[in-house]
Amino acid sequence: MTDVRGLRVGHAQRIGDGALTGTTVVLAPEGGAVAAVDVRGGGPGTRETDALDPRNLVQRVEAVVLTGGSAFGLDAASGVMAWLEEAGRGFRVGPAPGQVVPVVPAAALFDLGRGGDWRARPDAALGREAVRAAARTDVGAPVEQGNVGAGTGAVAGGLKGGIGTASVVLPSGVTVAALAAVNAAGSVADPATGVLYGQYFEGGPVTYPSPERHQQARRALDAAREESARRWVAAAQPPLNTTIAVVATDAVLTRAQAQKLAGTAHDGLARAVRPVHLLTDGDTVFALATGEHPLPEEESLPGSADFAAGAVNDILAAGADALTRAVVKAILTTESVDTPGGVFPSYRSLYEA
Repeated sequence: MTDVRGLRVGHAQRIGDGALTGTTVVLAPEGGAVAAVDVRGGGPGTRETDALDPRNLVQRVEAVVLTGGSAFGLDAASGVMAWLEEAGRGFRVGPAPGQVVPVVPAAALFDLGRGGDWRARPDAALGREAVRAAARTDVGAPVEQGNVGAGTGAVAGGLKGGIGTASVVLPSGVTVAALAAVNAAGSVADPATGVLYGQYFEGGPVTYPSPERHQQARRALDAAREESARRWVAAAQPPLNTTIAVVATDAVLTRAQAQKLAGTAHDGLARAVRPVHLLTDGDTVFALATGEHPLPEEESLPGSADFAAGAVNDILAAGADALTRAVVKAILTTESVDTPGGVFPSYRSLYEA
């Protein structure tokens, strides 16, 4: 994600004493970034998404929040909002330096009870901690992946989920990146082979686990699910999940183009998680465009308006590809977790042990 110059990412999490949850903040450069959102899941937990409609007033946002804690966890955005206000960053509503209203879009995933305590969830203090962590990082600093931030309590089809990020530089020089908190009701792994679905689309040779290893992994995962169900007697039924993500580019995009980027990025999610966009998911993708890289000019068709359709299409396709890779990286960087709320084995512990 931080390959898009100017973006910073910060994580904060609570682990232990019944807690297994966290918050991730994507902090835009000062002055903000063009932003949009596309919500596809049937059970979303979101904040300020209506403000991102291209028909509405606010043009740019200073930060996007991904958080655990379901709808309760959206309180983390209040801490980010307060930090931005103190920094004088936000939608200006008056001439004085502090007369700003930060618009902080946020989306939450469901991880309640996974550490054992149903009431352990992100709050405004954790949001402030995450945005401060983002602000402390250098431009271009690597993003920590796995069991961090909003991915701390994430689970994907019984496997431990987490945070993953990926990027691509197009021939035009435009950078497109994605960051995902993977917490899906569906599966990230092909039940017939054990291969992560997203790996089928990475373009290289696919390494298949041996049939023996695959069957052993399936038995271990089934046992973990049974033990989690036994421990998590107060769990919501059916399981509630949600994969949330941010796709970003340094290209100059309009708000409508950014909204299209958020929408087509869901194609990348659909390649990596099956099934996806269920009623018990709240799958949400935000898009950010920092506007540092102008789109190349193209010849217009007779009678048409001047617009770089081909260049935008390349960005749209890259966003979907980057999100697929981000999901794969999230699953491959997680560590197994065993708490009073459940047993959540990592993919690597099952297939690479």
